Amino acid sequence: MLSIPIPIIQRTLGTIGCTLAVIIGITTLKAIPKTAQAQTAPPPPNSPLTVRSDIQEANSETGVVTARGNVQIFYPSRNIQGTSAQAQYFSRERRLVLTGNVYVLQEGNSMRAETMTYLIDEGRFISTPESAQQVESIYLVTEAENAPPEPAPVSPAPVFDTPLPTPDF
Repeated sequence: MLSIPIPIIQRTLGTIGCTLAVIIGITTLKAIPKTAQAQTAPPPPNSPLTVRSDIQEANSETGVVTARGNVQIFYPSRNIQGTSAQAQYFSRERRLVLTGNVYVLQEGNSMRAETMTYLIDEGRFISTPESAQQVESIYLVTEAENAPPEPAPVSPAPVFDTPLPTPDF
């Protein structure tokens, strides 16, 4: 009788699950027409979105791929990388939902939240914090060389057509 240690079985199943998730994601992406509007340039056709994690499940009926445990996201065509406790890729909606201590870095800009949704076709993040907490974003702001910042234009106060009432004291 052959005895295989459980950790080897778990690693093998994890590898199979990851491979299935990638195959399902790629075939789903090939079947969906591209209408992406990225923040910079549109990604090339069939650009890969790589998800690494301890465990992954793919549901071919719903088109949802779920990754849990030490999740790492890499989307080179949009210069996005991130980490979270869990990620779900909804291939039909082209939506990636990251949950649990989420950190995303894109072109030097970063965001931390409890839950973050990335809408692929819109190139847009939607982030929500834990209860009684806040989302944190850090943006790189480039300054023009040797040019002082321009003051914001000040518009005059609006003119009222009717006089304000005089209070009775």
